[in-house]
Amino acid sequence: MVVSGEGSPPRDRRRSKHSSSQPGRPAEPSAPGLAARMAAARLLAAVVDAKTPLDGLTDQEHGHPQFKALDQRDRGLVRAILVTALRYRRTIEALMSARLRSPLPANATTLSHILHVGAAQILFLDVPDSAAVDLAVTHAKGDPRTARFAALVNAVLRGVARDKAADLPETLAAVTDAPDWFVARLREAYGPERAKEILAAHRLESLTDFTVKTDPQHWANIFGGVVLPTGSVRVGRLPATVAELPFYAEGAWWVQDAAAALPAKLFGDVAGLRVADLCAAPGGKTAQLAAAGATVTAVDSSRSRLARLQTNLDRLGLKAEIVQADAIDWMPPETFDAVLLDAPCSSTGTVRRHPDVPWTKSPADIEKLAGLQRRLLDHAVRLLKPGGRIVFSNCSLDPLEGEEMIRQFLSQSTDFATDPIERGEFAGIDDFITPEGWLRTTPADMPMADASLSGMDGFFAARLRRSI
Repeated sequence: MVVSGEGSPPRDRRRSKHSSSQPGRPAEPSAPGLAARMAAARLLAAVVDAKTPLDGLTDQEHGHPQFKALDQRDRGLVRAILVTALRYRRTIEALMSARLRSPLPANATTLSHILHVGAAQILFLDVPDSAAVDLAVTHAKGDPRTARFAALVNAVLRGVARDKAADLPETLAAVTDAPDWFVARLREAYGPERAKEILAAHRLESLTDFTVKTDPQHWANIFGGVVLPTGSVRVGRLPATVAELPFYAEGAWWVQDAAAALPAKLFGDVAGLRVADLCAAPGGKTAQLAAAGATVTAVDSSRSRLARLQTNLDRLGLKAEIVQADAIDWMPPETFDAVLLDAPCSSTGTVRRHPDVPWTKSPADIEKLAGLQRRLLDHAVRLLKPGGRIVFSNCSLDPLEGEEMIRQFLSQSTDFATDPIERGEFAGIDDFITPEGWLRTTPADMPMADASLSGMDGFFAARLRRSI
């Protein structure tokens, strides 16, 4: 393994002055900013190697100890580095590989993560190149596993920095930033051109959408955003944290992706109806249904997530019956007029805001989750009155968790049929209706005049009616 155009890495195994006194243990950080880079590399390893979801690792209260030890500014930097390193993982790999005469050893994962953290800052973040390189070299020197590769880290990252203006655009055009299995499933489901558009959308920064109780244009003006065709309000970059935005405490709005706001709308007028919202937390759809006048029973198995749902409803001034139960076997004494089942899924429709998903999930996970969804649906339909309607939805792009599962369910059921979604049912819906009368959105949908405001989460929803 030699850097192209450079000498061989040093073989001196002596620990540097930054190394731990315990063999095999990385150094305690000493240089300003080093702790954040060490945390970023550690968490990147947890995502890529251990398949740990990024949100859990960077949770402010329950996240990884190395993350929680940082101040808020460094936590923000770590999160930015990780999101960027995952969003552009294949691009970074290609640019680094071009500077190596042979690949890194398969077991050199720590070295790889240090390089990815450094390259993400150099290529995409507002961090001085020299600082990114120097901290990566210091990090490498301080870890006995990577100390002998410090010169390689220096050479590779300086080469990336030197040539990025010329090399980055070409590499972005040539590389697909997703694992092979994910690309293959998108192409199979949507065709090569549509898959390419979806993958391109995944490179864009995620946006913030709001569901508002009244007057979307008023709130768009306040937030400096736009009203989407479906009625959600979109803001490209928040001027403050969500809790610091105008009228947060008054409960005039809540954060909810535009696509996630569609399934609850498929019931139409729910005023006075009894509606069960299964797998309800954190409660955006519960809030929609309650605000529309439904009597809502919100069911979820997680006590902590239900506590968050109740907090959200309290802030919004809305009410719902809260039930902690497993939706797969919960059986209330009375049936419902309508049931919303927003089922647990692979979340492949949310890659724009969760770029770790393709790197933490697998085809086996999708098959397992599709099986769980089918079991949930088989039980959920038992909660409906004759003539009642159920909306099944999730934020997966994979047909195995959407179209294919619903086709299979309908082929095996004599009591249910599709209640087709019609064009013009509500604003902005027409482009998302499938030939079967279902709903399908992708991150490449909802183009806007300002391209940076385009896109939405990938969602699937089907509305079914019980005949007897």
